[in-house]
Amino acid sequence: MNASVKRLEETGSALRDALVQQDWAAISVLDHQCRQAVEEAMHESERDEAQIRQSMQQLLSLYGELVGACQAEQQRIANELLQLNQSQQRAKVYQLFG
Repeated sequence: MNASVKRLEETGSALRDALVQQDWAAISVLDHQCRQAVEEAMHESERDEAQIRQSMQQLLSLYGELVGACQAEQQRIANELLQLNQSQQRAKVYQLFG
């Protein structure tokens, strides 16, 4: 296994671990590193196309999971904000009549 494929797999593994832990700060950093690893793998002169293809397919699947997790987190936060705004409006009404 060449260095670029190994880096792709290591970065993908770390990204998956961060997703499981929902460590959004680590995901941001690892996303950048993963993009760099992909760029390096594509420009490497001595590369194993089959290994790179397999690693890229695994990353594609992982990024699909990441998008789903991000959308779910976005919806969760939106619901929290909605509840917070409703609570604040109720508190204002209570203060007017209290």
